[in-house]
Amino acid sequence: MSNGALSGAVIAVAGAGGPAGRATLVRLAEAGATVVGADNDPQRLSEAVDAARYASGGATVTGDTVDLLDLQSTRDWATHVEKDFGRVDGLVHLVGGWRGSETFTKTSLDDWDFLELLLVKTVQHTSLAFHEALQRSERGRYVLISASAASRPTAGNAAYAAGKAAAEAWTLALADYFRKAGGPEGPTSAAAILVVKALVHDAMRAERPNAKFAGFTDVKDLAEAIEGVWHKPAAEVNGNRLWLTEKP
Repeated sequence: MSNGALSGAVIAVAGAGGPAGRATLVRLAEAGATVVGADNDPQRLSEAVDAARYASGGATVTGDTVDLLDLQSTRDWATHVEKDFGRVDGLVHLVGGWRGSETFTKTSLDDWDFLELLLVKTVQHTSLAFHEALQRSERGRYVLISASAASRPTAGNAAYAAGKAAAEAWTLALADYFRKAGGPEGPTSAAAILVVKALVHDAMRAERPNAKFAGFTDVKDLAEAIEGVWHKPAAEVNGNRLWLTEKP
């Protein structure tokens, strides 16, 4: 593992317990990174961490139960990661959720209240908690997973699309911070947005064997794309949307 492309890197993964988180833990560990996952479900997180350790041949993969809806808890997590491992080279934001309605008229603002917490507040907290450590790194990356709905909202998807759009705007503001911190020579760290239509994993295919999942991105392909962000210069990815599905 020490000879991987990300050898020596320390990368935190928020929302590590879900299918995308599991795939990302494995891929980053296989690439040689020390990976620190966070989730609010300790059982799900423990299973994801154990699976990543096994799949990657015993790489350093740890997990912390963190309430990312609490800014101080998130800051404490960031401080502890940097203190324990000496650096932070990445934060991958995989916290998600979805609610929709049949029509625009039937949109419930309760859906917005729910999604604003998951899709926006967690981005605010992780970016505010980690941005200085990422800037101190020579290859710091903040990676947000967004959705094409942010660029083309549908009538029944207003709350979700608005949440994703807000998260993108916040991440682009972080990118501007990295740009300004880099000065005339350009940014050394970056905030990038990976855009998917939706995600699919093996369990979904097993449940719906006849579904085509057209335009969906497999979580393993997403994990590959996440790892690939570190292979590109900071200036190339900073403040950019990297599309993994067809642009709307």
